[in-house]
Amino acid sequence: MSILEINGLCKSYGSGASRTDVLEDINLTVEEGEFIAIVGFSGSGKTTLISALAGLIDPDSGEIKFKGVPVKGPGPERGVVFQSYSLMPWLSVRGNIALAVDSVFRKKSSAERAKLVTHYIEMVGLSHAADRRPGELSGGMRQRVAVARALAMQPEILLLDEPLSALDALTRAKLQDEFAEISQKEKRTIVLITNDVDEAILLADRIIPLKPGPRASLGPAFDVNIARPRERGAMNHDAEFIRLRAAVTKYLMDMGADRVSGIPDGLMLPDVLPIRLNNTKIKLPKAYEDAAHSPITKGYVEFSGVTKVYPTPKGPLTVVDGFDLKMKRGEFISLIGHSGCGKSTVMSMIAGLNSISSGGIILDGHEVVGAGPDRAVVFQAPSLMPWLTARENVALGVDRVYPNATPAERKDIVEYYLHRVGLGDAMHKRAADLSNGMKQRVGIARAFALSPKLLLLDEPFGMLDSLTRWELQDVLMDVWTRTEVTAICVTHDVDEAILLADRVVMMSNGPNAKIGNIMKVDLPRPRSRKSLLAHPDYYAYREELLDFLEAYEGGANPSAETLEAITQKRAQKSDTFVGKDIEAAE
Repeated sequence: MSILEINGLCKSYGSGASRTDVLEDINLTVEEGEFIAIVGFSGSGKTTLISALAGLIDPDSGEIKFKGVPVKGPGPERGVVFQSYSLMPWLSVRGNIALAVDSVFRKKSSAERAKLVTHYIEMVGLSHAADRRPGELSGGMRQRVAVARALAMQPEILLLDEPLSALDALTRAKLQDEFAEISQKEKRTIVLITNDVDEAILLADRIIPLKPGPRASLGPAFDVNIARPRERGAMNHDAEFIRLRAAVTKYLMDMGADRVSGIPDGLMLPDVLPIRLNNTKIKLPKAYEDAAHSPITKGYVEFSGVTKVYPTPKGPLTVVDGFDLKMKRGEFISLIGHSGCGKSTVMSMIAGLNSISSGGIILDGHEVVGAGPDRAVVFQAPSLMPWLTARENVALGVDRVYPNATPAERKDIVEYYLHRVGLGDAMHKRAADLSNGMKQRVGIARAFALSPKLLLLDEPFGMLDSLTRWELQDVLMDVWTRTEVTAICVTHDVDEAILLADRVVMMSNGPNAKIGNIMKVDLPRPRSRKSLLAHPDYYAYREELLDFLEAYEGGANPSAETLEAITQKRAQKSDTFVGKDIEAAE
């Protein structure tokens, strides 16, 4: 029996020349008790759709029916959880939930209402924090309050608008598991808006893509035929999961592929050299001299006993403790680990933005002391000059780093890389007028245009939705393939780490963090997300990283034997076994 029907829904904003058509001819039927996941790019109209279902905005044409009755405004039968928590900061957890319960269940006694509040606080695991105010809670705990509040109103359908997208990966995974359990216990009808394909597969009965706007419409439905309960790690062995994940990912990437423009005929990268550090002989740090067992030329980048200690009121705090790593020229390393494991601290030290307490770092035979043009950094936020155009932002660095190039050559360098990252048509737009994804493309173009000896990427796509992140990962790989610059990328994304790296360096928990394990990624280049999903060894690498992160979860300190067992587990997996899984699924 259908509980929700959408027929010919259209929605636009503005009028005349400023009119933007957001949704066009949206049609969907949701069965009672069904869990639907709608996935799409940022700006595709997902939030507009959920707001219309909630009755918070009116469609321009078409209609929405709940149990056969047209939706006219919000109602308690439709509970909503948005990305932002919208809690009353002066009320406790209990007070925020009670506010909703009291407004919906006025006819119930105070004891009945209190029992209802307590029940849902327990369901989302917040009994220990029931009397705390939102300001005393973490982001994940606040989102639990929002979920409990929506559930406590006992709606017949729950509408979730990217409720977990602002959370870190570990907290997000825990709340995904809670949503899965709640959907089964409560038997609610749920419509989830998400940009995370894994989240959709883990939770939903059907996955429906929302095509990119303007005039966004729904694509074909993908049925999720995977038995419940679904365990995140175990699904890596499931042939249907592998097949479905590849199919949904391919469909979404194909939808967004035409958004990247090519390079105009005749635009070539000029053959000019950037400024170089002088080659004056310098004294190497003692830690390097003590640890080195081969000439400098065999280690393009070398970390030797790198340690970072911060003073605190309670005494010295060692964040990174003896980081040792050697990199070849042209190698790509991914750094991965739980929050607080010192990844960004390592990155800031090699960038020259943070002093080294002990040990040393060598780059191309020179000690790293302070920041320099031989290292280009792409941060999570691209730090552009908002009043300058994309082209002018890139040119700022190029003009300083290529002092011997002609103005025409420097212009070609800037425009070559802007075209490479898909901004050929937007290079003259001010940074303030660009989307977050476009700003990060400018940051990538700027970094490569400096022709650095070392490219440093500190969670460069962490603030973007996962679909835009896929696009930019492929952009990064495309440009890197042409330059093969030595690179280090800090990430918390397992798939990103495998896609980019020759080796994945896994950090132990902090404080006193160090390298816990190193995984060599023996997958052919050039790589793209599509080619990765089709490779028979991909899910074995993925499982090793997930097992490693699980071993360190919650501050654990696994033994060397445990870590070695994780590595051996992947090594023992044959290509034939995984390949048969994929073949059988197809």
